[in-house]
Amino acid sequence: MSSLTSLRAVQSIVGALSGHRHYKCRQTRLRRFAFIFNFQFSIFNYLCLVMLLFSCQQNYVPKPHTYYRIDFPDKEYRLFESACPFTFDYPVYGTLTPDTRPTSEPCWLNITFPKYKGTIHLTYITIDNNFDRFIEENWNMIYTKIAQKADAVYEHNIVHPYQNVFGTIFDIKGNAASSVQFFVTDSVKNFLRGSLYFFSRPNQDSLAPAVAFFREDIIHLMETIQWKDEKENQKSKIKNQK
Repeated sequence: MSSLTSLRAVQSIVGALSGHRHYKCRQTRLRRFAFIFNFQFSIFNYLCLVMLLFSCQQNYVPKPHTYYRIDFPDKEYRLFESACPFTFDYPVYGTLTPDTRPTSEPCWLNITFPKYKGTIHLTYITIDNNFDRFIEENWNMIYTKIAQKADAVYEHNIVHPYQNVFGTIFDIKGNAASSVQFFVTDSVKNFLRGSLYFFSRPNQDSLAPAVAFFREDIIHLMETIQWKDEKENQKSKIKNQK
């Protein structure tokens, strides 16, 4: 009886030891699985972090600003004739009206382009032995006032000796209030200055197409201007030649 009891006791101890070994084995396996999982998860996080860092180091190239396309009319002109001592061609898509400001004088004119919010202002002055003063005042106004925020100013001369027309157009680059200024004169009696303005915030990029378009109209005006007294002189010369 004692032998049987001893045998069962030994079997119980062996079973307990065997179960304990199985438990320890399972615990070991769980620890190994947890280590492998944590290691793989750490690698995954590391790779994600590396990819994130490299993606942040890439140079970002911003897209350039775009502006609405502006449709311009075909070039076409009509003759301006009035009691003023000059004539010229101006575009048919512009409206020519007298300057009605309180400080304006006769033959001060505006050519407006409502669709494009632009205006060409024209100021006429009669020269009376003060031509040099007008030229100096014009230069000072352009370079000390209008072109203060300009990047550069380029001058282009227009000379038509036969019509006694001499002028200069000023192309003002940058975000200045006016992009084009000009004057034409016979250097003796007549002096006409003009400026192109847009009733919008100065922006060289967005206004560039409109400035280029209306600059052509200004050039055409300068090349077609005629002084009435010069016209009469030419007619007299022609009659005398006959």
